[in-house]
Amino acid sequence: MTGEYLVLKGALALALPLKLGQSLEIKQLETNNNQLYWEAWRPEGKWFSVTLNRENLVNFSTDDPDKANRLSQILLAIKQLNPKAFEGNDLDFSTRLDFDPNWGLGSSSTLIANLARWANVNPYKLLKLTFGGSGYDIACATAEQPIYYQLVNNRSALRQAQGPQPMKVVEPVETPTPMVEPADFDPSFTEHLFFVYQGQKQSSSKEIKAFLEKANPADLQKDIEAVSDISRSIPKCQNLDEFGLLMQCHERIIARCIGQEPVQKRFPDFEGVLKSLGAWGGDFILAATEWNENQAKDYFKKKGLGVVFSYQDMVI
Repeated sequence: MTGEYLVLKGALALALPLKLGQSLEIKQLETNNNQLYWEAWRPEGKWFSVTLNRENLVNFSTDDPDKANRLSQILLAIKQLNPKAFEGNDLDFSTRLDFDPNWGLGSSSTLIANLARWANVNPYKLLKLTFGGSGYDIACATAEQPIYYQLVNNRSALRQAQGPQPMKVVEPVETPTPMVEPADFDPSFTEHLFFVYQGQKQSSSKEIKAFLEKANPADLQKDIEAVSDISRSIPKCQNLDEFGLLMQCHERIIARCIGQEPVQKRFPDFEGVLKSLGAWGGDFILAATEWNENQAKDYFKKKGLGVVFSYQDMVI
């Protein structure tokens, strides 16, 4: 919801876990052919399969070499963190997504969270060895309500963030600690909030790399503090107008930080406020409007965007 990009530099982020997720089923087989079998399913059916050498996790056969190589890298990282993870008989893995993987709703983060749980390894360490990022989506993968997420040095800094006094954002050290706290975000205007897929999945890893290469923490300090203030203020909004003003302010800050135009400029006739979510330029945007669900869906359908979710359908 808030804090994209700047969460990497220590800003307080407000994040929402989704009803759409990914399951993982693992079976240890009776055979011992030194193999690992993997099938990945999405709503339309199977979308990826591979057979790996269980010892060195090298690809035997697959219908998608790029995905197979990426999966091999993840499993090798697990083996690095837990050398005994793949011992025993052959293994059969099956994943099932509740959504189209192109939507950018967390197919990678839920996979990392599920595999880390199975292998008994730290999910944030596994993320660092694979996709990288702040880790907020890892926290959301197992959350049951909205959360505050921040990379800090100690717990007291995050607890300050929820108090009435402005918080001085703690500058992250080389290996910051992910801190997660429940957030009391249950707005009375959820029927006026919608999530709209822009039709182009963004590469989070690529966006993160670009941001980190050009971002100077000293130059960002005021923006980090401002976004943290917005994250604290949003749960206190009493109406849609207050919420919309904070969203507009947030968009201006991030636009300045990354050198891109707010998504609102692409829809000048939209009656409400639009906010980018995650990596800008693709994936989903948040729409806040007085329109009802039919009006919102009709508007975006005319713009060529046919995937629109209500807040109630999307958020836990």
